[in-house]
Amino acid sequence: MTIDPTSAAPASNPLANALCAPLASRGGPLLHLEDGSSRTGAEVDGETRRIAAALRAAGVEPGDRVAAQVEKSPAALSLYLACLRLGAIYLPLNPAYTDVEIAYFVEDAEPAALVCDPRRAAGLSAVAGGATIFEMDADGRGPLTAGGAAFDAITPRSPDDVATILYTSGTTGRAKGAMLSHGNLLANAETLRACWRFTAEDVLLHALPLFHAHGLYVAANVSLLAGAQMIFLPKFELESLLAALPRATALMGVPTFYTRLLADPRLSRETAGHLRVAISGSAPLFASTWEAFKARTGLEILERYGMTETSMNASNPYEGARKPGTVGPPLPGVEARVVDADSGAPLPVGEAGALEVRGPNVFKGYWRMPAKTASEFREDGFFITGDLAQVDADGYLTIVGRAKDLVISGGYNVYPKEVEDALDALEGVAESAVYGAPHPDFGEGVVAEIVRDVGSAAAPSETEIIAAIRERLAAYKTPKRVFFTDALPRNAMGKVQKKLLRERRADLFVETGDRA
Repeated sequence: MTIDPTSAAPASNPLANALCAPLASRGGPLLHLEDGSSRTGAEVDGETRRIAAALRAAGVEPGDRVAAQVEKSPAALSLYLACLRLGAIYLPLNPAYTDVEIAYFVEDAEPAALVCDPRRAAGLSAVAGGATIFEMDADGRGPLTAGGAAFDAITPRSPDDVATILYTSGTTGRAKGAMLSHGNLLANAETLRACWRFTAEDVLLHALPLFHAHGLYVAANVSLLAGAQMIFLPKFELESLLAALPRATALMGVPTFYTRLLADPRLSRETAGHLRVAISGSAPLFASTWEAFKARTGLEILERYGMTETSMNASNPYEGARKPGTVGPPLPGVEARVVDADSGAPLPVGEAGALEVRGPNVFKGYWRMPAKTASEFREDGFFITGDLAQVDADGYLTIVGRAKDLVISGGYNVYPKEVEDALDALEGVAESAVYGAPHPDFGEGVVAEIVRDVGSAAAPSETEIIAAIRERLAAYKTPKRVFFTDALPRNAMGKVQKKLLRERRADLFVETGDRA
């Protein structure tokens, strides 16, 4: 497809029209930055068009993938919007990923462009394949934002076209790229804007990362759609958050945000008095945290539930009862059911079973994995989430577990098999089992049980193992504690019984008061 970059004619691209098109006329602040400066909507729009032009000049076509491993900055937001404008598929990657981890994503997605921090460019050039590398530093500086021509068109895209690929994984096998369409993202943003009452009068305190669905496709999309402003912090840092809190009307965060706020005596009804809503997700929120936050601020945290493949599925209501420990009823337009995992038969109220969802938010499937995609859907179109849930008489969902042993720590997914593979490769380790234990700050903390290799001269300590894994994997995947055992508990079929391990360590971080 050939696009005339000088054309400004409206195009059929509902998501870009909703998020990008209004920016040009926004002369007031859109982003309030930590240093006291701000960016207007028009300034973000201009940067978005320049980035789109630079990508287009490098040969990026509609449908091509653009991978981004960059720090959070206004330019990083513009990069995402530029991909929407250009019709490219955006592939956000965690800055904590190592070169080895990035190599897999590049090989699988085959991006036309890879945007990275200058400090990573040399290492990533060896794994970039055919991708053109663009550098973008933590302040957003680099060739993409240096100036030049503007791409003023909005490339036609249908609601069914893929807008982003987000990589997720099970406990076994290779990482899967979840394909979310333009229609998926727009439908979810429109629903959340209405349900959470976001308007142009709102100021969202945005301290979430942009490589994650929570920070980008929930927080940023909803704010942009509503015409709201954002206090755009580069990361969660308690002092900055507390300083900005009195100016915000809304806060979106993971449970860690709230536990750390509660640990500071400066959090009060006065400092949080301007907030109309505080939203939590991406990890389980302890009911005790909910109660403590209400007692301190007078606000009831609004907990919701989503996943990579579906964005948001359920939410406690803005008006009405918010029940601690639940994630509320399904969102408008989303169907949810709790069924027997084997038969698919619906289960009665209060009984735990497999959670399945269907709606306009549900993804198109896994990138280049048609068989895996087919296996994750029922014949009637319901997606098998892999989560275990129960529903009460009022229709509120409670997530009671995860069928695939996924660990969610600080809002980030940790897949035990990946960590176990890294542990088992260490000298002196015969086998390992990785799981999550309840953590008052992170929701869950990563724990490893290790059987030492009696035939090896090496006998690494807990400290040495943690240090070795930190060199191989992102920090949030690194076990917080390592225990040594003579044998892992197994069932009659030889499968490790992680349920027993979790029960054994259920009070580990609660007892130690660990907040590391």
